[in-house]
Amino acid sequence: MSARPASAVADRVSRLLKRESLGGAYVLLTFEHREVAQAEAGQFAMIQPEAETDLILRRPFSIMDTDPEAGQFTVFLKAVGPGSKAVFDLREGQNARVLGPLGHGFTAPSPGERVHLVGGGYGVAPFALFSRRLKAAGSAFHLFYGGRSSAELPLVAELERRGIPLTLSTDDGSRGEQGRVTVPLLKALDQGSGTARLYACGPEAMMLAVAKIAEARSLPCEVSLDPWMGCGVGTCLGCVVKIQEPGESKPKNRPACTEGPVFDSRRVVWPH
Repeated sequence: MSARPASAVADRVSRLLKRESLGGAYVLLTFEHREVAQAEAGQFAMIQPEAETDLILRRPFSIMDTDPEAGQFTVFLKAVGPGSKAVFDLREGQNARVLGPLGHGFTAPSPGERVHLVGGGYGVAPFALFSRRLKAAGSAFHLFYGGRSSAELPLVAELERRGIPLTLSTDDGSRGEQGRVTVPLLKALDQGSGTARLYACGPEAMMLAVAKIAEARSLPCEVSLDPWMGCGVGTCLGCVVKIQEPGESKPKNRPACTEGPVFDSRRVVWPH
């Protein structure tokens, strides 16, 4: 996978071009924004409805897909609080303030590495775009997509439509294998040959479990952290995470919005 030049960050009024309901609190939203349309997999955008709402700050959303030629990008959203609900309620033709693309995305795998993507719930979003980039580069990859129940796997049909190799799991056994998403991941690692690289995005407990597997097997692993973000540009410092830098005796606070959200899992100081 060849490196692409970093795209410029831009703050624009963006029109919502398409709204596709996935049922319940889930929706796909496609906006016009030529700079965010150049985003790398793992980057994000800060979005706020332009119409008057109670939402004071923008909210961060992973970029699920892009169309650079059309100048469009898509986010996969679950309405879980007032911020995401305000964006969820946007209708086609309405405008939003969009800042992006922001942050650092996933690192491309080395040639010959088997890539295992591990997504939990709506954390699977950036792996749609990353899968497209991996496929274009000829990289071998597999996506493990897990949730507590089948209701938390609303992107299955879309991912299957894209031809992404999938293994599904649910805690209650209502879809795919029953149990944690790390169970089929471990099976795949045991059965595979050659070198492997892991990427994880989703609930913190899931990412920690994947990080521990990577550490135990001496595998490279990247995780996309999701702390609360207020500005997205490193000013408010609301999203600092503890990172252990190589050669440093103590961990340091690093803003996830500018130095992440993707980090080497070995550098993350996980909460106990």
